[in-house]
Amino acid sequence: MPIERIDDPADPRLADYRDLTDVALRRVLEPAGGLYIAESAKVIGRAVAAGHRPRSVLVQEKWLDDVLPVAGGAPVYVVPADVAEQLTGYAVHRGALAAMHRPAERPVAEVIAGGRLVVVLEDIVDHTNVGAAFRAAAGLGADAVLVSPRCADPLYRRSVRVSMGTVFQVPWTRMPEWPDAAGILHDAGFHIAALALADDAVPLDVFAAERPPRVALMLGAEGDGLSRRALQAADTVVTIPMAGGVDSLNVAAASAVALWALR
Repeated sequence: MPIERIDDPADPRLADYRDLTDVALRRVLEPAGGLYIAESAKVIGRAVAAGHRPRSVLVQEKWLDDVLPVAGGAPVYVVPADVAEQLTGYAVHRGALAAMHRPAERPVAEVIAGGRLVVVLEDIVDHTNVGAAFRAAAGLGADAVLVSPRCADPLYRRSVRVSMGTVFQVPWTRMPEWPDAAGILHDAGFHIAALALADDAVPLDVFAAERPPRVALMLGAEGDGLSRRALQAADTVVTIPMAGGVDSLNVAAASAVALWALR
């Protein structure tokens, strides 16, 4: 593989990594350009193990040996720490970034086939919460994750980092709008359980005690919760009983509690 040492942050070879703090620029680079950014040798390695291909790797000298085994045939750009920070707009503490080719999304029916527990994330816009929900899904036995059309991208750098690379471990794809998504889930035999506050909601422990064979657990956006159309698509509304005057948990924490109960 080519190893190229670069001292100029304006070098055109580094265009994929430039100004990563600019959200608008990331939207151009990642979805439209078919790329996403993976950070750290461990995360890059997990992406490669999942079949993703790096277009290039950006690394500081002291982490070069860690990156070489996962770079494949992609060019490896070695830069000083100050150049990496000038380039990206933040300190690259983990020493390595990779511009990865974004894989084609798979059909929903294919991703959920054979699964017993699926997580559905509707319109969650915070990348940290998406990453944390993926980590919970991986650690607590979910078979797949579906994300709504307006949900934050699981392959954004922060989502990948917070998930500790589990976005590459758990099968996932983007689902269509309601009610089409509900039709696909029902056709596959899933009972749709909406985690929400409602007068007729079933406590989580009661629902878990008589758990349907196949469950699609829906979680909604921060603040607003699940949309009206999502709640209409649900077979059961489930709630986590709370104490101390607290009405609900952060969506990522709620996903972990519910997945543990339904595991």
